[in-house]
Amino acid sequence: MRLLTIMRFGLIACILVAPTANLFAQGGGTLAPPSGKTQRVRFARGRTTAILKGAVVRGTQDRYILGAREGQTMIVHLTSREKNAVFTILGPDATALQGTDEGLDATDWTGELPLSGDYSIWVSPTRGNATYTLELTIR
Repeated sequence: MRLLTIMRFGLIACILVAPTANLFAQGGGTLAPPSGKTQRVRFARGRTTAILKGAVVRGTQDRYILGAREGQTMIVHLTSREKNAVFTILGPDATALQGTDEGLDATDWTGELPLSGDYSIWVSPTRGNATYTLELTIR
């Protein structure tokens, strides 16, 4: 009975992991599924800037999701006490915005958004844990 349970869990794990492994093997992404918090960004009435504070543990990413329209300007500024927090911005098509690709260690970015939809900002530490402040502006 115990062997059957282990085999079932193994089969389920293969079913869940195989599509993700295939995506990365084809070069379709480099970020792992978020293992930190995921939060939708809501701007206060009449405001275009949101300030978010958090802490991310080594090996995880926090993900912030916000809706925006094509042609709007997004400004992202990230600071951390330890000077070790960076971000990547993924567009609605799951492609990293130029200048925020993983490995570029972005802490500031300004640009015109190419698509309408939900954008994801992934905050991660470059070493150890990171306590950060993320400032997002949409115009």
